[in-house]
Amino acid sequence: MTAAERKPEQKNDESDAALTRRAEVLFSKRYGRAPRWIVVAPGRVNLIGEHIDYNDGYVLPMAIERHVLIAADRPADGDDDSPQQDGLSIFSTALRETATIEADNDQPSENPTWHDYIRGVVVGCQREGLRSGPLEMVIDSSVPLGGGLSSSAALEVATATLLEAVSGQALDPVQKALLCQRAEHDFAGVPCGIMDQFSITLCQRDHLMLLDCRSQDSRLVPMTDPAVAVLVINTNVKHELTGGEYAERRRQCEEAATQLGVASLRDVTTSQLAAAQEQLDPIHYRRARHVVGEIARTREAAELIAESNWSAVGERMVASHESLRDDYEVSCPELDLLVDLARKIGAAGGVIGSRMTGGGFGGCTVTLVETDRVDEVAGEMTRAYQQETGITPSWFTTRPADGARVLLDNPA
Repeated sequence: MTAAERKPEQKNDESDAALTRRAEVLFSKRYGRAPRWIVVAPGRVNLIGEHIDYNDGYVLPMAIERHVLIAADRPADGDDDSPQQDGLSIFSTALRETATIEADNDQPSENPTWHDYIRGVVVGCQREGLRSGPLEMVIDSSVPLGGGLSSSAALEVATATLLEAVSGQALDPVQKALLCQRAEHDFAGVPCGIMDQFSITLCQRDHLMLLDCRSQDSRLVPMTDPAVAVLVINTNVKHELTGGEYAERRRQCEEAATQLGVASLRDVTTSQLAAAQEQLDPIHYRRARHVVGEIARTREAAELIAESNWSAVGERMVASHESLRDDYEVSCPELDLLVDLARKIGAAGGVIGSRMTGGGFGGCTVTLVETDRVDEVAGEMTRAYQQETGITPSWFTTRPADGARVLLDNPA
């Protein structure tokens, strides 16, 4: 059996009790005592609706059974390395790095790094009156880094959840999500939409979330059919691009909306776009065609999932990937290969639909598969992918999971 054919090393669904035990062990190993606070925030996968959140459209994400864990405590007496005043001392198990965040440093860094995501949230919480006091923290994550599953947003929301617990003050969930989004804008320099932080904060088990990114209203869409599983395959590639492609796509969409005389591409219908094709250059037209089509596909998919019309859902997923590949140009050969492999297996082999998920240029695909065929489908896809590319992919299945929450709150 090759590495690509092995089952995932980490089981899919860690209970809250198991997550708590893992956090306690990691904190104790680092600091020699039990933590007072433990929080968890999931990653997310977007079933459909890509590059739509910053266009005021609809997205359909779900929280996944992969998590960012934070365990924390006050510094022990006599600990010479403890932070001063309201500062934070943070250890990342994934990176094997330590960082210190000073309480009075509220300015963005010129060259942001992983702990700036945390610092941005700390600053935002302080401005809302949530002050933590000095903390020692251990961060552990099972969300793949750079895989398009929102590891950064999970870190942000987990940090905000911790500061709520420590301060004893709860933020409104929407306010909390927006605070974390601002942290990513201002301190990480990423002009992200609202989908990641909203889904990680608000999603519930066994449900997708249909989020209107203009009104910020959301509706839970049940996904309880045990016969359908969500398979996430990581290409384990991330192409290093130098042109600021994410920001460039956002700018192109804004320019297309301006040329069409609307506030955002959310306001354009398919017929209006077709009629205006001559006034747009080819690039702006293709970007707009993806957005307009993807918004419609997402709303349709939500209704079809509620009806368990899985074959029609699969058709929307395939159309979404083709649009991201051809009109939005954010896919890559490795993502296209995985989607093509899924399509070749097809309904006869248990595949319902497949597409890239996340920002693109690498990362993951999301595939709906008949539950009793998951191992067979994943094995065939990963084996063929490895043979074609020489890269060993990784994969896992997940059910829609709960959003961020406190696992331990023992301030005494």
